[in-house]
Amino acid sequence: MSNPRRAADNRRMVAKLAVVALAMFGFGYALVPIYKHICEALGINVLSLSERTVNGASSPTKNTQIDPSRTITVEFDANARGPWEFHPAKRSVDVHPGELVTVMYEFRNVQNREMSAQAIPSYAPKQATAHFNKLECFCFNEYRLQPGESKQWPVVFYIDPKLPKDVRTITLSYTFFEVGGKGVASPANASAATSAVAKAAGAV
Repeated sequence: MSNPRRAADNRRMVAKLAVVALAMFGFGYALVPIYKHICEALGINVLSLSERTVNGASSPTKNTQIDPSRTITVEFDANARGPWEFHPAKRSVDVHPGELVTVMYEFRNVQNREMSAQAIPSYAPKQATAHFNKLECFCFNEYRLQPGESKQWPVVFYIDPKLPKDVRTITLSYTFFEVGGKGVASPANASAATSAVAKAAGAV
């Protein structure tokens, strides 16, 4: 085979490899949106109605009354799809329906580069989804963390007293994905944000 022909073949091979690499790179960026659409179509791991309508407590919140006659155990789970640390400060809490509760999640970017990521929640059992109301949650936004940066972010929620009587345990699970967007800077003061949400909640 002559050198010109070999050079042409090499150029074609390099071009094909570049196209494959670009396609794989694009698929990585599209993975989270694709995941969301698939979950919505199948009815799993989807945001609850309150999460679709309440973002950072910017929308009005219904008044609820605490039901002291019932106690619900809420379990917290965390899954990381990437090289970072992600876990709840507590594994479970016992709450009364209508009671406003704050639970912290801890994050640490263990990579030597900046990253943008977002958490996607899911609930078990499925019928609890519509009754699990978040007023503040890190899952509402994508966040940007600097190399080695550690943060604690709150989840502020209450359980609707209309939750079916046979549901005594709810598992809230988050899966933390790296995403292609730039995200927003991580909250500098999680406690201040939580206080603002609690004030906005008012009579909850």
